This record gives sequence, C-alpha cells and structure tokens, in this order.
Amino acid sequence: MLLALAVSGVFMISYLTYHNQVGYAPFTGQGAIRPVYFTILASHIVLAALIVPLVLTTVILALKGNFPRHRRWARFTFPLWMYVSVSGIIVYIMAFHIYPPQMGLS
Repeated sequence: MLLALAVSGVFMISYLTYHNQVGYAPFTGQGAIRPVYFTILASHIVLAALIVPLVLTTVILALKGNFPRHRRWARFTFPLWMYVSVSGIIVYIMAFHIYPPQMGLS
C-alpha cells in the first residue's frame, strides 16, 4: 500500500509538472460527447482534490496502528481513489486518443 501511495505521489508530481510546462489543450470532441467528457472531467478534478487528505488520513491511521478507524476511512477512501484513477484514464483517452487536440491551433 505504501508503494501504491508512493507511485501515486510520483505520478501526481509528474502530471502537475507536465501540465505546468505544456499548458492547456482544448477538448476537440463535438456534439453529445462534450457534456459526457466535461461531466467526467469535473467529477475527476473535484474528487482528485478531495482524495489527497482522505488518503493521507487513511495512511496515517494505519501507520499509527489504529486499524478500526483505518478500515472505516478506507471503506470510503478506496472507492473514491479508484474512481479518480479510472476517470483520469478515461479523460486522458478521450482527450488525447479519441479526440486528439489540434496541434498548432489556438
């Protein structure tokens, strides 16, 4: 679990560094897919921000050996963390593989 946390932390740092350097790439999908994409993206962004303190609390409880509270937090934290992980992959595939940005256009 600590390795999963470390890998997630490295991914988050690399993701933020990349987007800080590259900037914004508009979503090019048209029609009915746009509200689907932006709904998934919005829920992903909100939950990605909320998951950080939830994960840290869950991990700290385990490290302190408070396993009854750790289990209660983990039952809530784990599904949210999985949603954030899967929705991030879906957003990436939609934005960069199914509807790739038009390079060179503003």
